Amino acid sequence: MSAADLAATVRAYLDDAGHEWETGARAEELVVSLPGEKKLKTVVSLVCSDVALSVSAFVIRNPDENHLEVYRYLLRRNLRLPGLAYSVDKAGDVFVTGRVPAAGVDAEQLDQLLGVVLVAADEPFNELLVLGFLGSMRKEWDWRVSRGESLRNLEAFRHILERPGDPARPPAP
Repeated sequence: MSAADLAATVRAYLDDAGHEWETGARAEELVVSLPGEKKLKTVVSLVCSDVALSVSAFVIRNPDENHLEVYRYLLRRNLRLPGLAYSVDKAGDVFVTGRVPAAGVDAEQLDQLLGVVLVAADEPFNELLVLGFLGSMRKEWDWRVSRGESLRNLEAFRHILERPGDPARPPAP
């Protein structure tokens, strides 16, 4: 299968599935945005070649703290990721990456692949934030509380960050 044919297969799947996508900067690259529950969205790069489909999605930036615990957590999760693995770039940012043979790529495999990517990036997101950025999150929480700023985007972490005297939880909409 040629890279162009593989890209056509991927484009057809993305269109049929209703995924938001655009052409990437590299030859035969498609960039897909998948909506998440814990992360707002996961951006996935799919690069088509004559021999393989490469997939890469950003998970979190280089942790501020607890690198050993973050990487240990990711390595344990690697044991359960079919066809993908967590990896770290030169800057220390965490990605989920993989390569599948071009010959076997069809709509069913693409659906499974993107599902695994989304779970790998979205499911552990809050735990990774706590492991790698708790100090920064506490500073942000304290700064917002001291100025009466909204705590909305930190609500998922209230149980860890809240201190006596902090504002009460906002009423449900």
